[in-house]
Amino acid sequence: MKKEMPAFFIEKIQEAKEQFERTIDCKHTEFDDLYPYMNEQPQFFWYKRYVAWQELLTTIRLAEELEVDWREEFQSSQITFIENKVLDAKVLDEWYGKKRTEA
Repeated sequence: MKKEMPAFFIEKIQEAKEQFERTIDCKHTEFDDLYPYMNEQPQFFWYKRYVAWQELLTTIRLAEELEVDWREEFQSSQITFIENKVLDAKVLDEWYGKKRTEA
């Protein structure tokens, strides 16, 4: 079954977004399986977030080069974070919106 390029990239963007959001929520990711011995290190959580962030940015960059519209998958504030490319505490704190409530 052959997938069309836009659908393929939207799926990959959704996967990268989910992976990044799992790091924000301190949940298990594929990266944890690669480096299980690092879970005890406090800096591992920041490193894991940077890796997921870079994966998201790379996937979006490739989608843009192929003229795939990725913006519909994100809130306007998230688009701004992505366009600024810098991962900082504000991105982590406000990714879900300023008034995020815990479930």
